[in-house]
Amino acid sequence: MLSRLIRLIRKLSVKQQLILLFLIMISPIFFLNIFGNLKAEQILKRHVTNAYVELNKQNFTIINRDIDTVNKITTTVIQNPLIQQMNMTGSDTILERVKRYETIEKLLVSYSQGAERGDGIYYSLYIYDPNDYYFFAPNFPQVKKAGVYFFSKAEEPYWFEEVVQKKGRGSLKFTERLSAQAENLKTLTYMRAVNNISRKAETIGVLVITKMDSKIGESLKSISLPDGEIYLTDLNNRVLASTTNNTGEVIALPETVVAEDLEGTVDVITSDFIYVVNNNHALGQKLVYKVPVKALLQQQNEMKSVIQYITVAYAVFGLIMITYFWRSLMTPLQKLAFFVRKYEPGNRVPETPRRGSNDEVSVLIASTYDMARRLNGLITYKYQMELKQKESQLQLLYQQINPHLLYNTLESIYWKSSLEGNVESAEMIKELSKLMKISLSRGRELISLEEELEHATAYIKLQQHRYDYVFQVVMNIHPDTKSNLIPKITLQPLIENAIIHGVKNMGEDGEITITAVCEDETVRISIEDNGYKSVDYEAIEAVLNDESPNPTSGYGIRNINQRIHLHFGSDYGISYTPRTEGGTLVTVKLPKSENQD
Repeated sequence: MLSRLIRLIRKLSVKQQLILLFLIMISPIFFLNIFGNLKAEQILKRHVTNAYVELNKQNFTIINRDIDTVNKITTTVIQNPLIQQMNMTGSDTILERVKRYETIEKLLVSYSQGAERGDGIYYSLYIYDPNDYYFFAPNFPQVKKAGVYFFSKAEEPYWFEEVVQKKGRGSLKFTERLSAQAENLKTLTYMRAVNNISRKAETIGVLVITKMDSKIGESLKSISLPDGEIYLTDLNNRVLASTTNNTGEVIALPETVVAEDLEGTVDVITSDFIYVVNNNHALGQKLVYKVPVKALLQQQNEMKSVIQYITVAYAVFGLIMITYFWRSLMTPLQKLAFFVRKYEPGNRVPETPRRGSNDEVSVLIASTYDMARRLNGLITYKYQMELKQKESQLQLLYQQINPHLLYNTLESIYWKSSLEGNVESAEMIKELSKLMKISLSRGRELISLEEELEHATAYIKLQQHRYDYVFQVVMNIHPDTKSNLIPKITLQPLIENAIIHGVKNMGEDGEITITAVCEDETVRISIEDNGYKSVDYEAIEAVLNDESPNPTSGYGIRNINQRIHLHFGSDYGISYTPRTEGGTLVTVKLPKSENQD
C-alpha cells in the first residue's frame, strides 16, 4: 500500500507535489484546531455543569430553608392561643368576637414581612363560618393584604378542602385568585391547615401565605448565572417562582429530563442550553437552571476566534511563501525544463533568461544555456573535422591511383595496337583501360555492385593475360544485389590478395569464388580461395582495427575497411576467416541500398 502511494506521488509533477506538501503541512493545524476547540468546549461544558449541579443543590437548600422558616412561623401562628380559642359555636358575645378578630388581624399583619414596602409575604387565615357569626368581617381577600377572612359554604375556596385533607402539612401552590369573589392575584402561596390542638379532629381554618414568589425570587436572584434563568416548579413543570416574569407558566424541559424524572439532580447539555434539574418528589418541587451555551462559551469563542485568525493567518502566510518560492524557483526551473526537453543539439540557443539575482537557480540556468552553446560549438567543430577527415582520407585513398591521364593514354595505345595487329596486347590494354574507366566512375565514390564486378573482372583478365594464370573464377551473384551500392575499388584489392597469397602457383587447381547474397537489410559479398598457404589472421585483424597500425603492414585492406566505415558506419566492413575446406574467406558486409545515380 505504501509503495503504491509512493508511486502515485512520483507520478505527480513538481507543482502538484508542492501543492500536496502545502496541504499536508496545513491540514493538521486545521484538524487540531477543530479537535482542540471541540474538546475544550466539551470539557468546559462538563466542568461548568458540575459546578452548576453543586450550586443548584445549595440553592435548593436555601429555598427549602426559606420555606422551612415560613413553616415555623405558621406553626407559631397556629399555636397562638387566640387562634386556638376560635370557635363557631356562637357561645361568645359579638363584642368578644370583634376583639378576637381584631387581635388575630393584628397578629397576622405583624408576621407579614415587608408589608409596609408592598413587596413582602402576607399571612391570611381563612375560616369556615357557616352561621355567619363574624358577619362584620370581610369574606374575601384584598390584593396584597393580610388578615382574617370568613366564608360560607357557598363562598368556600376551591383549594380549601384539598389543604384540609393534608392534615396540617404545608404545601406550595400557584393560584391565580384565592377565591371566586377575590380579585385576580397570580401568586405563589404556602397553605397549611389550622387544626385545633385539643381537638385534633376539628379544623379551625387554613393559614395562607401569599406572595411567596417574591420571597423565593429573592433567593433565586442571589444566584448569578451568565444570561441564565432559574425556575422553581412543581412536578408538572409549572413555574412557582423564577428570575423571570413567567410565574404560572409551564416550561419545556428536554425529553431526557422528563423521561427519567429521577429523584435528585439531573443535568443535560444540549446544543443551545445547559439544564440542571433538582427533583424533590417529597416536596413536589423542581429547581431548574437553564443556562445558554452561547453565553457560557462567549469567552471561549473569543479565544477560538483568535486561534482561528492565527490559523488562517498562518495558512495565508504559508500560501504566500509557497507562491513566492514557486515564482522564484519553480517557474524558472519549469522554463529550464521546457528548454531542455525541446533543445536538440545543433539548434539555435536563445538568449539566457535574466533573473536579476545570482543565486543557485540563476547559476544553474546560465550554466545550462552556456553548456548548450558549447555543445553546439563542439558539434559544429566535430562535424567540420569529420568532413575534413573524410575528405583527407578519401583524397589519400584516391591519390594512390591517378588514372585520368593514364586512361586516355591507354585508349590511344589500344587503338594503335589493334591497327598494328597485336591482338593480345590490345586486349590487355582494353582490360586495363576498362579498369581505369571504372576507377574514375565520373567522380562518383559509390557505384553499383554490378559496376564493381565489371571492374574486378577486368582486373582478373588483365592478371591472367599478364602472368598466364589458369586459375578458375566462379561468380554466384544474386540478381537483387547487383544494384546495391558499394565503394569503388573494394573487391579488386581483395581479389588481388586472393591471387597473390592464395592461388598464384596452383595452376588449374586454384579457384576463386565470388558470392553476393541478401540477408534482411544486409548484403554480404564473400571472396573465397582454396589456397594452401598459412595465414596470420590475428595480424590481419590488427591491420583492420588497430588505431595506430604499422606502416610496413600496408594500407590495402585497411583502406577498404575504413572507406566502408566512412560511408556506412562502423557496423559494416570486411572480415577474414579460414575456410573449412582450406583457404581463406573474406566477407564484405554492406547495408542494403539502391543505386540512385
